[in-house]
Amino acid sequence: MATLKEILTRRPVAATIRLTVPAGGARPAPPVGPALGQYRLNLMAFCKDFNARTQKYKPDTPMAVTITAFKDNTFEFTVKSPSVTWYLKKAAGIESGSGRPGHVVASTLTVKHIYDIAKVKQSDPFCQYMPLESICKSIIGTANSMGIKVVKELD
Repeated sequence: MATLKEILTRRPVAATIRLTVPAGGARPAPPVGPALGQYRLNLMAFCKDFNARTQKYKPDTPMAVTITAFKDNTFEFTVKSPSVTWYLKKAAGIESGSGRPGHVVASTLTVKHIYDIAKVKQSDPFCQYMPLESICKSIIGTANSMGIKVVKELD
């Protein structure tokens, strides 16, 4: 239950904006500029903060960012790690998944690859309290739906 002080100090939210921006590549050009500009947010402040937060990732890594825009033209944002499908495609060395998952195998990965991806995803705000085993099972399910076969060891 929120205290009275928390309720009184809450700022009214104008919008919640969800974008996928390359790591270290936020510029005031599309798609960032028009999305933030319509809520009169400071584009350069967002670009500098985002690029500083994502400098540890390789350039052009697609990062999901959720921006909360407030009515007083201020904002907060959270950066999530890249999607599981992106990690799976990079680990398997493929451009896209199978056109017929379950029938055509696009590639194979080991359980070690899945474990490494799960360790990275565990740092995400939504996954930080999930057990590693559950995250691994979810990633294996995603791999199966992409036509990527998960094996114990590569032959």
